[in-house]
Amino acid sequence: MYTGLQHAHSALAYLVLIGVAISLLAASAGLFGGSTFTDKNRKLSLLGLIPTHLQWVLGLILYFVSPLGMSNASGDAMKDATSRLYFLEHPLMMVLAVVLITIGYSKAKRQMGTTSGFKTIAIFYGLGLLLILSRIPWISWPGN
Repeated sequence: MYTGLQHAHSALAYLVLIGVAISLLAASAGLFGGSTFTDKNRKLSLLGLIPTHLQWVLGLILYFVSPLGMSNASGDAMKDATSRLYFLEHPLMMVLAVVLITIGYSKAKRQMGTTSGFKTIAIFYGLGLLLILSRIPWISWPGN
């Protein structure tokens, strides 16, 4: 079970990055294009929101069953950089990224018919993407 969750979490990370990047690019294009935020744009921003939430659920389960997560809660986890990344830094930054992306989507869907929806998506999804990229455990990605 653990290995399957780990593989699913790693594979879904690609979809999260692609979805958030597409949503961010579409919002930036709409913002600089001067168009109004429509229902189509709201649905396009779901490409970033849905995989992010699915990834969060898988990550939460993985955090409690992984030997690198909650079961590594000893004081030694904070002394080693890799252990600290998996135990504290990665989960904390990912939760903050999910919260920012969710807030961005929630605020933007109330700004239909204005250009503000694009700005909201661009800011919140952009910040979320930065947090995600800052704390991906690159050392464990395939090819490294």
